[in-house]
Amino acid sequence: MNELPIIAMTMGDAAGVGPEVVMKSLTHAELYAQCRPLVIGDAARLREAGRIAGCHLAVRVFAEDEIAQAVFEPGTVNCVDLKLIPEELPWGKLSAVAGDAAFHYVEVAARLAVAGKVAAICTAPLNKEALHAGGHNFPGHTELLAHLTGTQEVSMMLTTPKMRVLHVTTHIGLIDAIAKIEPGLVERTIARGHHALVKAGIANPKIAVCGINPHAGENGLFGYGEEETKIAPAIAACRQKGWNVEGPLPADTLFFRAQRGDFDLVIAMYHDQGHGPVKALGLESGVNITIGLPVIRTSVDHGTAFDIAGTGKADERSMLEAMRLAIELAPRGAGV
Repeated sequence: MNELPIIAMTMGDAAGVGPEVVMKSLTHAELYAQCRPLVIGDAARLREAGRIAGCHLAVRVFAEDEIAQAVFEPGTVNCVDLKLIPEELPWGKLSAVAGDAAFHYVEVAARLAVAGKVAAICTAPLNKEALHAGGHNFPGHTELLAHLTGTQEVSMMLTTPKMRVLHVTTHIGLIDAIAKIEPGLVERTIARGHHALVKAGIANPKIAVCGINPHAGENGLFGYGEEETKIAPAIAACRQKGWNVEGPLPADTLFFRAQRGDFDLVIAMYHDQGHGPVKALGLESGVNITIGLPVIRTSVDHGTAFDIAGTGKADERSMLEAMRLAIELAPRGAGV
């Protein structure tokens, strides 16, 4: 049993669906045959979420320095209990308290991962507005984990059974994203994706790069030459390394080809360009991976869903997919 990797599951925003999807996912006994799941969160909130969702699970409490004592078995949830959530915290309401707590769950998980005490991190959703209200000015998990691990630059990869999408820019406005995109950033993003896929066993991944403008600029007809000045030089540099990189291509047809299986990876230029097609394929199958961190991190590909939080309706399938991928990527036997 001890050779199975410990996966730290952060509870996410306590006012959202995070506690429910964590508890629902841990009712699947097969997870315990593949890993040792350890929740970083608040035990009382997990118990309440379990009651709401009809999960008959016992929650055992440990301090951060006591996780070596945990016994991982179906029917039991092991929780590093930070005791940050008041009993009266309402479900489905924006809360600075929940935002601050979500930050601290990730902080503890990152500390354990950097120390080698857990093999990977799998995050339930946090709410960016609540995170800011709680005093932590990060656009999301990706940037927060980069800060906590001292990583200068990372990329967000979304995966589904039909495609993988890596983003050059993420949580910034569209005008700012276009200004930020430049050949060096595009080349480094392609390189991170290429390295990740080679490491995953794809020897010569086929990578397609989106343009910025409609029809990828149509040879200068649309836009101000962004494809030629910002993207094409990076593609040329990657091809000189012998990599199989194509583009810049019109995003509308590129994503159709990608879901058909023509490419192993799509490089999207900005948030909605990449997120829209992935989420159209189904939120329940999407997983978010942060590429470039010194630790493994996967996440659900949905938000806090305040509209259904506390009702028991939350779907745990994306969390199960995120856990499956974390297990697949994690080094064997990692964790205390």
